[in-house]
Amino acid sequence: MFAHLLLIFGVIALSLGLRTLHYPMLRKLGAFGIVFTSFLVGWLLSGYWLVGVFLASSWLLLPWLEILTRIRRLTLPPEKDLRHRSPPNTEVFPSLDELTAELEGESFDHVDDAGWDWDDYQQFFRLFYKPGERTQAAICMIDQADIAFFYLSISSRAKDGRIWTTWNYPFSYSLQLVPQWHVNRLRGEQTFFELYESHKAFLNRNRVRLDDLEELDPETIQLEIQKDLRAQVAHNIACGVLKRDDAGLIRYSWRGMFYIWLQFLRDFVRFS
Repeated sequence: MFAHLLLIFGVIALSLGLRTLHYPMLRKLGAFGIVFTSFLVGWLLSGYWLVGVFLASSWLLLPWLEILTRIRRLTLPPEKDLRHRSPPNTEVFPSLDELTAELEGESFDHVDDAGWDWDDYQQFFRLFYKPGERTQAAICMIDQADIAFFYLSISSRAKDGRIWTTWNYPFSYSLQLVPQWHVNRLRGEQTFFELYESHKAFLNRNRVRLDDLEELDPETIQLEIQKDLRAQVAHNIACGVLKRDDAGLIRYSWRGMFYIWLQFLRDFVRFS
């Protein structure tokens, strides 16, 4: 038994050590090591390998606790109306001013602050535009229940309706993207300058020239984002990820809940 405990502690120590490294493959190996430790705990301490398999697989099934208790009851309004909104205070979003300075340092003009609230869900956008490159950008913060995070987004809208977006959204997206929305996703620790350089390379790889992009009136950017959100909801209702309930509110279908679980598995594998 003592030898088993030493093996378990050794594997978990190695796994946690690998998770602190900056090499993606080693971090990934560390995460799988944590799952393997769960298997060792169940197998070596009980003597039954099926117990080990159950404990290891529980990491993959654990999201269903959140899905069935919270996401299943989550509802969204039929329309998302963005309105002008005061920015969060420094205690809620302490890096907002610093991020704003980064964007303005790349010659993006601050256009407006907007957002929308629904029950315990709040979303804030600080919107920017760079006329010379026909590119919009946003600092986005999502505050939902006890989870809050922010991300940066850069978008170029083509005249043919396609939208080219580079962002560091920290999770796999919980809705299916509309076909005309093309996303270049980067890791969360990227600076805005690195995102911006990646976005320009993204456009270049797809042969999107400046003349292909639509010139935007800065005053209409908020309305364009609102249209994007509505199109996203409509697309996911058509795909069966979302549905309307008897009260006309929008919620996840069973297919949508399985989609969220699969997105979690993608994050689990990629650790992005």
